[in-house]
Amino acid sequence: MEIEMITEMQSMTGAKALMTAMEKEGVRQVFGLPGGANLPMYDEFARCDIRHILVRHEQSAAHMADGFGRVSRKPGVCFATSGPGATNILTGIATAQADSAPMVAVTGQVPVAMIGRDAFQESDIIGMANPVVKYAFQPRTAGEVPEAVRKGFYIAETGRPGPVLIDIPKDVQQNEEEMIFPDEFKIQGYHPWSDPDIVAVEKAVDALMHAQKPIILAGGGAIISSAFAELQAVAETLMLPVVTTFKGKGAFPETHPLALGPIGMHGHAEANKMMTEADCVLAIGTRFSDRSVGTFEAFEKRLKIIHMDVDPAEIGKNQTAQIAVVGDVRASLRIMVKILAQKAQSKAEETPWIKHVKETKAYWKENLKLHPGEMGAAKILRKLRELLPPESIITTEVGQHQMWASLFYDVIQPGTFFSSTGLGTMGWGFPASIGAKVARPDVPVVDIAGDGSFSMTENSLATAVLENIPVIVFILNNYSLGMVAQWQRTFYDRRMIGVDQGRCPDYVKLAESYGAQGLRAQSMDELDGAIKTALKSDIATVIDIPIDPEEDVLPFVAPGTSLSEMILPS
Repeated sequence: MEIEMITEMQSMTGAKALMTAMEKEGVRQVFGLPGGANLPMYDEFARCDIRHILVRHEQSAAHMADGFGRVSRKPGVCFATSGPGATNILTGIATAQADSAPMVAVTGQVPVAMIGRDAFQESDIIGMANPVVKYAFQPRTAGEVPEAVRKGFYIAETGRPGPVLIDIPKDVQQNEEEMIFPDEFKIQGYHPWSDPDIVAVEKAVDALMHAQKPIILAGGGAIISSAFAELQAVAETLMLPVVTTFKGKGAFPETHPLALGPIGMHGHAEANKMMTEADCVLAIGTRFSDRSVGTFEAFEKRLKIIHMDVDPAEIGKNQTAQIAVVGDVRASLRIMVKILAQKAQSKAEETPWIKHVKETKAYWKENLKLHPGEMGAAKILRKLRELLPPESIITTEVGQHQMWASLFYDVIQPGTFFSSTGLGTMGWGFPASIGAKVARPDVPVVDIAGDGSFSMTENSLATAVLENIPVIVFILNNYSLGMVAQWQRTFYDRRMIGVDQGRCPDYVKLAESYGAQGLRAQSMDELDGAIKTALKSDIATVIDIPIDPEEDVLPFVAPGTSLSEMILPS
C-alpha cells in the first residue's frame, strides 16, 4: 500500500488498534464468540463503543454479519477464536463469497512463534480461507494491524463486494507499538472501479431497440449496486419485460406490469417461457449460473446477449456475450437512460412482443395448478405478502420453502429479499435475519424457513432474545428435508432415505424454551392471527405452519435440461 497521508500516530496494543481502526470504519456492532486466542480483542470491548452481539456458534456469527452487510451495503463484522472457532466460520465466509456480500471476519491465532508447530487450537485458516475470500491478511506485528483493517474494509466493499479475513496472532494483539492509521491510500494491483464504456452502452441501446423480442435479465448485481430506479427507467422506456435470477429477485418490483419473476430451476413458468422466446437479452449483474439458465448451450442459442457486470471475469465465463459493458451496473444503466433520453424514442406498449408477454403472463396466472388444500404453500406465502408492509425485509433458508418464496412471494419494494443462492447454505436465513434486523431495526424482518434448515441454526434464538432483536421465523413445516424428499420422489422411485424429521422438535415449545414467542397456525384464520401477533411483538417469534409433506415445488427444470423443458404440475 502506498500511504499518502497519515492522520495520527499513537502507542497502543494491536487489539486496541484493531478496535480503533474499526471505529474509524464506522463499525457499530460485531457478531462473535470469544476464546483463548482472541481474548485481548474482547478485552477492548470494555473500552470502546462497539456493541458485541454474542452468538451460540461461529457459523451463525458469519451469517449474521452477511445479513447485515447485504442490507446495509457495508461490511458486517464477525469475530472468532483460533482453531475450531476459525474453521466454524468458513461456511459463512464461503456463503458470502458466493453471493458477493461484504464482510470482514476477524479471527484470533496462536502466537507468531507457535504458528506451524501444531499448537493447541492452531489451524491454517489463511490457507483454508484463501479460495473463498477476496483477500486474507495475517499481520505479524502490532503495527501492521491498522493497515490490514483499512485495506480489508476497502477491499470488502468496493467493486464486486465479498468477504475479507483478518487473522491476528495473540501476541500481535498484546504487543504495543506506535500506530499509524492511514487515511488516503492506494492498493497496488487492485482497481475495483472502471468507468463504463459509453460506446458499448450505445451499442447495447441500438441492439435493444432493433430487437423483435428483447428482454431484461436482472441479477444480484442490480441489487448490490442499488440500480433499481435506473433499471425501471430502462424497462419502461423501451417496454422491456423483466425477468430475474433468483439472487436478483426483488431488483424490479414484482407487482409491476412488466415483471415476470425469476427464471431457472424453480422459476416462474411465464418467465422461463419468455426467456426461451427472446432474441436479445440485457443481462445485468448476473453470472448465468446453471440454476438460472439450465444448459448453457441451449440458453445462448438464437439469443444475442448484452452483458453488464462490474467484474470483467464474469464476461464470457458461462455465456458468450456479443456486447460487454464492464463497470458498475448502476453507472452503466444511468448512461443508458441518458442515451435513451437523447434518442427521444420509446416503444409503444402494445408491440406484438409485449402483447404476447402479457397474454402469457395472464395464462399462467390462471392455469398454473396449485396445491388444492387450504394450507398449500402458495396460499400461505400470499397471506404473508398480504399482511407484511412493502418495506419488510425477507431472508430465506434453503430448500422447498425458498423456492416457494421465489414463486409466490412478490417483492414490492426493491432490495428487500435475500437468500443464500450461490452456495445454498441451509441454516443461513435465521442468523442472517438477525443481522438484517440489526441493520434495519425500523422494519419487520421475516425469515421464511423450512424445518430442516431452521434446525441447523435455531440456537440463534438465544441471540435474538437476549439481544432484543425481534425477528419473525415463518416455518413451512413438512416434517422432512423437503427438497431432498422431492428429488427422491422424482428421480429415485420414491426411495425415501434420510429425510424424515420425525416431528421433532416441537417448534412452539422450542421457541418458548428460549424465551421467544411460539405460535402454531393450522388454518388460514390461525395464520392470519399469528402473523398479526408476530408483527406487534417486541420479542422474537416463531410461527410453525404444518404443511403437506407430499407437496412439490413446481414448475421444475431438472438438472441438465433447458428452460423449455419445465416439469409442470399435473
